[in-house]
Amino acid sequence: MSTPQPISAAKRWLGLVLIATAQFVVIMDTSIIGVALPDIQRELGFTPESLSWVFNAYVVTFGGLLLLGGRLSDLFGARKIFALGWVILIAGSLMAGAASTVGLEIAGRVVQGAGSALIAPAALTLLMMLFGGTSDLPKAFAVYGAAAPIGGSAGVFLGGVLTEYVSWPWVFYVTVPIALFVLAFTATALPRTPRKAAGSIDIGGALTVTLGLAAVVYAVVNAPEVGWLTAQTLGVSAGGVALLIVFFIIQARSKNPLLRLGLLRAPLLAAANNAQLLLGAAWVSMWFFLNLYLQQVLGASAFAAGAALLPMTGLVVIIMIAVAPRLQARFGAKALIVSGLLILAAGLLWLSFVRPDGSYAVDVLPASLLAALGMSLAFVPSLGTAINAAPPAETGVASGLVSTSYQIGSALGLAVLTAIVYGVSGAAPSAVELTQGYSAAFIGASALALIGAVITAVAMRTPSPAPAPAETPISA
Repeated sequence: MSTPQPISAAKRWLGLVLIATAQFVVIMDTSIIGVALPDIQRELGFTPESLSWVFNAYVVTFGGLLLLGGRLSDLFGARKIFALGWVILIAGSLMAGAASTVGLEIAGRVVQGAGSALIAPAALTLLMMLFGGTSDLPKAFAVYGAAAPIGGSAGVFLGGVLTEYVSWPWVFYVTVPIALFVLAFTATALPRTPRKAAGSIDIGGALTVTLGLAAVVYAVVNAPEVGWLTAQTLGVSAGGVALLIVFFIIQARSKNPLLRLGLLRAPLLAAANNAQLLLGAAWVSMWFFLNLYLQQVLGASAFAAGAALLPMTGLVVIIMIAVAPRLQARFGAKALIVSGLLILAAGLLWLSFVRPDGSYAVDVLPASLLAALGMSLAFVPSLGTAINAAPPAETGVASGLVSTSYQIGSALGLAVLTAIVYGVSGAAPSAVELTQGYSAAFIGASALALIGAVITAVAMRTPSPAPAPAETPISA
């Protein structure tokens, strides 16, 4: 990808700091509220059924609007949309932290999700502008990729610290100073990005895909309580699927679609997106239930449970930055994605042997490190393959698509495995029954990772030998 003017090395790496910070924050905001949920429920009056929407309102809005964020990035320039996303995220964070009612809290989370949906695809486009065509691109992808699990783990840790020693609104307010830091350097550290595409904004497509995804997630999340075969679950599911069908009809007929359907026929892009979807479903679910096992079964405090996840984060950083790029250069993206998903599946299966009277050193640490190794190997090459498979004018849309796959995979995977946990453990479970439920969830997550490995092995085809563009250094 060409750039309007040469970019100095110092400016390029400062830009990467801002881009990695963006990835860190949008993932942190999905996890930081977990420990604070009991306090939020007590002070704002959430019911047990509605409390999950403090999490889902953000994830569904984020995932549903990512394609629109990618399209806006292509239309108006990635740097402008990146900055606008941070402004919206600040507004949502202040709203969520100051909320005094259930409705305002959920509204604040929706605004946060909308801001993140603009930031994430624009950040990936800016990364390609800074490092595309350079030998540092795999390393830049590794730094960006490592920011995601760091954000997830840091969210749990910070959420515990802030909830325990300050107050729950600060799990939202902590985003504001980070956002101001990024905005202070955006104009000087990130390249100006001219429009790369022409056309109108597909509002109908954005509404149908967002509402469709929200309806499907809502149905899955609430099914364990109201029943899988009730009129509510079936009706909402059917409505969500119908909206998604309408979305694809709009895309097929529109002159300026939110998502050009031909892009989905690119074999590498489709395979990489499938890998990201199932990787998100397996990895995020593992993190969620592992945190609950540590607190609810082993009796760890919120602070201790967050700290217990730090070794995984450290390993992820080391592997993504220092090891994965070298392995990818030698063996290619496909081999790394498949082997990474298989290792993740093995780690999750190992975790399924957790015991109600277990210990962190025996039951959690070794298996979680194996799972983290697998995730580290699979994440960056699947992300890079998806972005590099798209034409330059559609980098933003491809960024939005691959981010959507990961986020929606996370939401749906967590919803389904939550249903499995409480289907196995029952309504008022003992520690033994809870452990059995979490064990079942780890087995389910392992199966998802294994399915991802099989699909990638079959569907990801190595391109026929041809002169590779200079800006596409990541092989598949």
